[in-house]
Amino acid sequence: MAKDYYATLGIRRDASQEEIKQAYRRLAREYHPDVRRDDPQANERFKEINEAYAVLSDPARRAQYDRFGRVDEVPAVDPTDLFGSFDDLFDMFFGGGPRRTRTRVRPVEEEEAVAGADLRAEVEVTLEEAASGVERTLTLTRLETCPVCFGTGREPNTSVETCPTCAGTGQVRYHHQTVFGYLTQVVTCRQCGGRGRVVRHPCRACGGAGRREAERQVTVRIPPGVETGTRLRVPEEGEAGVRGGPRGDLYVVVRVLPHPRFTRQGRDLICEVPVSMLQAALGDEIEIPALGETLRIAIPPGTQPGAALRLRGQGMPDLQGGRGDLYVRLRVEIPRDLTPEQRRLLKQVADLRGERVQPQRPSLWKKMKDLFTA
Repeated sequence: MAKDYYATLGIRRDASQEEIKQAYRRLAREYHPDVRRDDPQANERFKEINEAYAVLSDPARRAQYDRFGRVDEVPAVDPTDLFGSFDDLFDMFFGGGPRRTRTRVRPVEEEEAVAGADLRAEVEVTLEEAASGVERTLTLTRLETCPVCFGTGREPNTSVETCPTCAGTGQVRYHHQTVFGYLTQVVTCRQCGGRGRVVRHPCRACGGAGRREAERQVTVRIPPGVETGTRLRVPEEGEAGVRGGPRGDLYVVVRVLPHPRFTRQGRDLICEVPVSMLQAALGDEIEIPALGETLRIAIPPGTQPGAALRLRGQGMPDLQGGRGDLYVRLRVEIPRDLTPEQRRLLKQVADLRGERVQPQRPSLWKKMKDLFTA
């Protein structure tokens, strides 16, 4: 009678390869002879499961089986292909004890030092502080070398000991005879993590980590010319290293606060200054604000609304030592409260310029405005 491999694995004839593998894994766990030691039929049943999987997991042999009901040759099953690794296989079936192997590993005192982690902090400065430079004192919570064990991770006057599980090798070797053959597995010792030594008396202050959190104050110099997003590196102000490793760095990200008067574009500054209609027409000399001082500038006669005057070297410094410019944008303001005499004089100016102007009385203009906005 032909063997029904699909029935052996308990799957449909159109099952996918993943479904075939899942069915095999489930049945292999259930019927492995080491699991069913009291079942005399377990070994035979397990061989049938292996044979069914070996055929159906191979697309070519499966096609031959589906067509003729048999295959010419049944291959052996590779257990690592089924379970992913020997670790999965042993964890699934075996709990065998370790056999020690004599491979030298680096003891705790000789372990490689590890650098501490970098830290990140943010700081806010005003535009004036960004122009002149400033110092900021930051309060950080970071990992520092334990002051009790000095980074060793153990109590004072104690030492590390040879790991009793791996006898100082850092590895354990497992041997097991299975239906797949004689398997040997070498794994990292779980007790010492591969170091070969263990700390019997960990430091009570840091829990054996060699470091503990502490609050520290760090003074950071903000150079002139920084802008929002500038990142400053402060060497060796990060977290302490492990086993004598170097300390990490501190990176400070700067944010420049908005200014009520100036707008910044790179290293240039822009400000807006109001001037009267007569100042724009006749020209004048006015005072304008700058960073940390007051400047006097001349307004040329006939200046138009929105015109910008450029003051070289009065902008922001940059980190390379240069300096930008200050652009003064003039906002011409038209008077709203002319007296009758002022209106008469302006009408005379208009007549002298040949401009035909029909001045409107404020009361009439207000009535017209109310009419159109009603």
